[in-house]
Amino acid sequence: MTGRVFDIQRFCVHDGPGIRTTVFLKGCPMRCVWCHNPEGISSAPALSFVESACIGCGECARACPRGAHRVESGGHVLDRAACAACGTCAAACPAGALELVGRDRSVDDVMSAVLRDKAFYESSGGGLTLSGGEPAFQPEFSLALCAAARENGIHCAVETCGFAPEKVMRRFAAAADLFLFDVKETDPVLHREFTGVPLERVLENLRLLHDLGAAVRLRLPIVPGRNDRPTHHRNAARLARSLPRLRGVDTIPYHPLGLGKLARFGLNWSDANRVTGYSICLDRRRS
Repeated sequence: MTGRVFDIQRFCVHDGPGIRTTVFLKGCPMRCVWCHNPEGISSAPALSFVESACIGCGECARACPRGAHRVESGGHVLDRAACAACGTCAAACPAGALELVGRDRSVDDVMSAVLRDKAFYESSGGGLTLSGGEPAFQPEFSLALCAAARENGIHCAVETCGFAPEKVMRRFAAAADLFLFDVKETDPVLHREFTGVPLERVLENLRLLHDLGAAVRLRLPIVPGRNDRPTHHRNAARLARSLPRLRGVDTIPYHPLGLGKLARFGLNWSDANRVTGYSICLDRRRS
């Protein structure tokens, strides 16, 4: 059993209770205009290039089998259209300016990293958190990680956008110890505009988990210029009150982490709404 992972972060304290190890899985059904992990949207590996770290040695150009790298006048030129994200250039780069983000890892491989900090989980009430991307986008791998965590006596939380088939959510309900469930917008029209998917499936899955008795914390990302409206806050409050067995409600402030990643991954959004979303968020944050 393998899955595609783009990061494993240890000693996390904002992804569930206690000290946790967060495993970030690639692939997401949503296209949120404020996404702070844009490298997790696609399920394919992505090449990260940090231009400021490049020393212009040309090792990447010599290693690349597709001629995607050139050094011209001391500057590095990356032709992403020619790049196959094979990782050959990253392996050859002595400065660490290039990195292949997203690789297939086995359940045992991931759990070996998670188990390193088991003593900290036990002392703090922490554990493993699956994030992304969207864990339900790779259901078999994510469920296998939940099972492995349970076998090792480790608490397992799942961060989810809630957009997944009902049968998948039912399986997760029996496998995970806690759900950190994002509701990004409460207006159906705006939800589709901001995320690219309908709201109804998200709310159906939220109620499904709640009614099945799963432990759920409702999380509400607040994005300036998008959902920071009194009507959204009132709707969110009504939603929370309709789910009496919630383990809590968290408001999540916006941060522009995703902006710094756009250049690193050569992301050139064709969706004008996404670009506009980032611009509005930044303008409001600065004002």
